[in-house]
Amino acid sequence: MRFFDWFLDFTTHLDAIFWGPAMIALLLGTGIILTFVTRGLQFTHFWHSLKLIFAKETRSEKGHGDISPFAALMTALAATVGNGNIAGVATAIAIGGPGAPVYMWIAGIFGMATKYAEGFLGVYYREVAPNGTMAGGPMYYVKNGLKNKALGKFLGAAFALFAAIACLIGTGNMAQSNSMTISLANSFNRMFHGGMAGDQAPAIYYYVIGLVIAILVGMVIIGGIKKIGHVSEKLVPAMIIFYILGSLIVIFTFWQQIPAAFVLIFKSAFGLQPLAGASIGLAIQNGVSRGLLSNEAGLGSAAIAQGASTSDEPTKNGLIAMTGVFIDTLLVNSMTTLTIVLSGAYMQTQAWQGLDAANNITSVLVTQKAFNAVFPWGLGGIMVAISSFLFGYTTLIGWSYYGEKSVEYLGGSKWVLPYRYIFILFLFLGAILTPIAGKSFNYLNIVWNLGNIGNALMALPNLIGLLFLAGTVAAITRQKLAR
Repeated sequence: MRFFDWFLDFTTHLDAIFWGPAMIALLLGTGIILTFVTRGLQFTHFWHSLKLIFAKETRSEKGHGDISPFAALMTALAATVGNGNIAGVATAIAIGGPGAPVYMWIAGIFGMATKYAEGFLGVYYREVAPNGTMAGGPMYYVKNGLKNKALGKFLGAAFALFAAIACLIGTGNMAQSNSMTISLANSFNRMFHGGMAGDQAPAIYYYVIGLVIAILVGMVIIGGIKKIGHVSEKLVPAMIIFYILGSLIVIFTFWQQIPAAFVLIFKSAFGLQPLAGASIGLAIQNGVSRGLLSNEAGLGSAAIAQGASTSDEPTKNGLIAMTGVFIDTLLVNSMTTLTIVLSGAYMQTQAWQGLDAANNITSVLVTQKAFNAVFPWGLGGIMVAISSFLFGYTTLIGWSYYGEKSVEYLGGSKWVLPYRYIFILFLFLGAILTPIAGKSFNYLNIVWNLGNIGNALMALPNLIGLLFLAGTVAAITRQKLAR
């Protein structure tokens, strides 16, 4: 296991470099600037943006795109609401302590303005691809929007390259299939072999589950964006409701402890709660980076989905895109956070016990432990496994689309089909990583480290482009909203 020890250490250090003060300042700073220039749009037009989700025309609007605005939002949410909400939040708490979600919330509030700008620009600067489909996203709005065309082309190519790679090895692929497989294998191991939370299931489970996931994902993504949008708009609302209902049962079981839980969360966030293996720095780093992993505000990925919308109105698409951050971070992530803290599952993590504790758990296993504290006979773990599977499944099909549009930008539509098959291969590799790596669940942090690094590489050219185009977003938004 020397290689995995080295690679875990290498990716951990690289993750710390990419998600150091500079990246956090750039991410939060962009959100703050966009909040200022749009005059606090996420506050003043929040209820309007929610009404747009339920408006009839959002589901049936006709225009020059490929899918309805609602299907575009559901495709973006399919990619956004994933195992970052179940395993990513748990991993942030496991490494950064119970206070890490505070920094998710802060980043999410300002990230709503960032997501608005991405949805806006994704439609405003989109193009018609040679195959007749709509093509939008950061690579198009930096190329077409920046006055310095050389810089625009460089940033566009950089984003597309980083996105194509990140969609293979990052949080939208390997991390999802890995979490899905672990949660299902853990549940089967508990049911059929009496295994506990920290036990590793037989290797055959990982290979079979990984193969099934690969086949199910392949059946959808080979059909392209219209098939992806159709599946997403049916599956995404149902899976979110299912997970929230399960979380609320856990939360209300411990309802008397809710005030104390929030005290612990905020004390941990600001260094007032002693922790064995975490600090304020780790809380901030993991909170902001896993928050971006979860809500994708700053990645630019939602702009790719909104670019396929049949609505030609950029302001409307921006408002619809903005709701994704609220649903993802301020709603679903908060559910996961409260279940883990209220149930005491956070106490079996490296942040609380120290890195060398033999019974440390991380990733989706923390969330499963939280649910199992309330639901008998391992039913809680099964609920999390089902949610993890559905969340991961929709994320996989959403991110496959992001990756193929990035490849299409770089090399044309002839590369799309081969990329889909490569995506499925990496999906399978992520699923079987656990038995390959061995029994140490600390090795699972490799997957999330790679995801964080990929996210940072995607975010950098996108955030630079957003800062250059903030004036365009502000000027047109004021005109549209004034009318």
